[in-house]
Amino acid sequence: MAGDPSVAAAVAAAHRREWAFVLAATVRVTRDLDLAEECVQEAYARALATWGARGVPDRPGAWLTTVARRCALDRLRREGALRRALPLLVAEQEEPLGPSVPDDRLHLIFTCCHPALAPEARVALTLRLLCGLTTAEVARAFLVGESAMAARITRAKKKIAAAQIPYRVPEPPELPERVDAVLAVVHLLFTTGHTAPGGTDLTRRDLVERSLDLARMLRALLPGDAEVAGLLALILLTDARSPARSGDGGRLVLLAEQDRGRWDRQAVAEGAALVREALRPRPPGRYALMAAIAAVHSEAASWPETDWRELRALYDLLVRRWPSPVVALNRAVAVGFADGFEAGLAELDALGAEPQLAGYGYLAAARADFLGRLGRTAEAEAAYQEALLLTGNAVERRFLADRLERLGPDHR
Repeated sequence: MAGDPSVAAAVAAAHRREWAFVLAATVRVTRDLDLAEECVQEAYARALATWGARGVPDRPGAWLTTVARRCALDRLRREGALRRALPLLVAEQEEPLGPSVPDDRLHLIFTCCHPALAPEARVALTLRLLCGLTTAEVARAFLVGESAMAARITRAKKKIAAAQIPYRVPEPPELPERVDAVLAVVHLLFTTGHTAPGGTDLTRRDLVERSLDLARMLRALLPGDAEVAGLLALILLTDARSPARSGDGGRLVLLAEQDRGRWDRQAVAEGAALVREALRPRPPGRYALMAAIAAVHSEAASWPETDWRELRALYDLLVRRWPSPVVALNRAVAVGFADGFEAGLAELDALGAEPQLAGYGYLAAARADFLGRLGRTAEAEAAYQEALLLTGNAVERRFLADRLERLGPDHR
């Protein structure tokens, strides 16, 4: 039935769960990313039109893949390209994936992360294609404007076509130069899912689970890589806290107030073991250090028992290893809890001129928290209002509004 909300919900769920699988399988046929995207979008449109009358299939992903691939073959046939495409299709069908590469997603991610592409383009394109994120969501992950991100993605696609980048997992000698970009993709995939940039839900479990799945696949593919171990540890340790991140009515619960008894201790134990492995090489890598930071939080029995001096030292190492404005922001928060809120606020204020943080709501929220703790209520109110303007996630907005309300009517 056209317009049936249950059908629309089923298609939306299939988009969240199956997009990457459907697109990756369709690229095998088209060898053209734009054409594959068009055919997959057509498959989802047909699902909206037909599932109401015929019912939602038992395996929505398989149904969508079949429709998308048939659409691709029809397009290739009409364009007279079928004869040229078939040998490639046969070669891919005969290619054994092996136990370490269980599905097409790794083929797609390594294609998007080819060294011929700029690092930023590799990550952005993979988030767009592998995860089905909108251009706006990818732009938010990069802290850049939507139009700039759209141009970046378009250039990357054209580069792949012009360079005839192959759709495959690299051979072992090629892997090292490709792994860093792939790890960055998986990390951004996780962070985007851990706190959704917009919408009514705090998290996108589909993206979190996909990032964990990909991290485990990379671990199987590269068992001796310390940074792969570090990324998997980081995801496990951070996601272990997810059951305690939401309270009554779906309200956001900060780390300081979480019931640590609700944390997934099995994931914490697995992550902690991986951290020890990831820290063995010297100097430690970016993901090993981030995982170590997550481990310090996991090891603390309570918020007051958190070792903030150790965290500050780890952030000092991380900001040298990865001089990112967001890392500097997190370091400033650690400074505040280790050395006093005045010191932390001074660090945050110094970041105010950083262009990449100009539209970043977490900077304003961190300033508001420290200002409130210091009793500078009017300034805290202004900072919370700024954070609200810059925050798209409804759960986070509700949290910020509650904090603003707690400042009291005398300061409103």
